[in-house]
Amino acid sequence: MAVAANLRRVLGRGELVKLLYRLGRQGASGVVTITASGSPRHELFALRRGGLVTAEGEHAKRTLIGRLVRLVALDSVALVFEGGVAAYPPGGYNQLPVASWARTHLEQQLDNALADQMTRELAGARISIKADLAPEPADEADRRMLAALAQPRRIDQIWSLARTPRFRLLSFIHFLRAVDAVEITGVVVERSAPVRAIDPRREAARRMLGLDDNADLEAIKRAYRRLARELHPDLQPEADHAERRVLERRFAEVTAAYEALI
Repeated sequence: MAVAANLRRVLGRGELVKLLYRLGRQGASGVVTITASGSPRHELFALRRGGLVTAEGEHAKRTLIGRLVRLVALDSVALVFEGGVAAYPPGGYNQLPVASWARTHLEQQLDNALADQMTRELAGARISIKADLAPEPADEADRRMLAALAQPRRIDQIWSLARTPRFRLLSFIHFLRAVDAVEITGVVVERSAPVRAIDPRREAARRMLGLDDNADLEAIKRAYRRLARELHPDLQPEADHAERRVLERRFAEVTAAYEALI
């Protein structure tokens, strides 16, 4: 799973979050530069022992997450990683563990439709985890799921051993598949033509904005403007400090959802 100390790559959709997970998983340090295809603007990130450096405060963290969500949703980006460079941006005192963020981001993509589809696809297959790409367990349920995935098993067998809710297990496997952290053997059912191709990122963004599948660009803009008026901290002068922090977080999430749809 090792990532080169210095690299330059052009990445398609789904590849950036995978590479960020690997950088975080191996505890890499350096400077990451990401450029959207056709854009002159460069996004710079300082990575230190697997964590992206950010300023203090929840707002700074949410802003950083919003930038990441926007970038991993793009169809094509250029990435440059300069490993071993010790870098702290001005005011950078906190860190966002990038491997944990990648896991959370990918797990949140799963909805009921995609979970059912994934269950059908993997019904006849056996799944096992690649030890060098396994995440650090966050709790006892993680440890049980990782233990169940230590050798090839069917989803129903993993579920029985993991003793965890079905949706949590499927979210975990969805994340592992997205970062190529599992081996799948046996028959994987191909998606049949009548099954609608689901873009989990856009599905989650539509839910965030309260939109249906047929919403056009004008409907997306109207929904965003309505939510922006409700959530922008500067438009809520009566809010106290704690309420402003909640508004800032929700406004960042809504903005990231809007940018993922337009």
